Amino acid sequence: MNIEFLKNIVDFGILGLLALMSFLSFWFYLERLLFFRQVNLERYKQKEQLEIDLTKNITTISSFGSNAPYIGLLGTVFGIIITFYSMGQSGNMDIKIIMTSLALALKATAMGLIVAIPAMMFYNHLARKIEVIVAKWDMMHENPKI
Repeated sequence: MNIEFLKNIVDFGILGLLALMSFLSFWFYLERLLFFRQVNLERYKQKEQLEIDLTKNITTISSFGSNAPYIGLLGTVFGIIITFYSMGQSGNMDIKIIMTSLALALKATAMGLIVAIPAMMFYNHLARKIEVIVAKWDMMHENPKI
């Protein structure tokens, strides 16, 4: 296996995927916030339909938040494999090169956490907003106007 190919997988594949997940998480979060602002509870006769509309894209945000650290860890593992493979091939045991390579390998884990933490905050914020909207719908239907 070509070492440059693995480096490109980590740099462009793993980090690119994490960047895409970050962008989509933020986009879906904003989309949901805008949707929640214009929800008309009177339009919904069935609670289930309201819940279906409210929870659109919510599981995607949660999936990104829960899987980003694993994808970052995969990138770190690839980075460490590349470091050890390079050390074995070159026979060069320069501590500066080893430490630099290992530090760069950890960038994928850091990026995974940078994606996961906000995504889970977005998810939790939206989940609470959904609970409030559904509770308002319940109150509206418990005391119908006579």
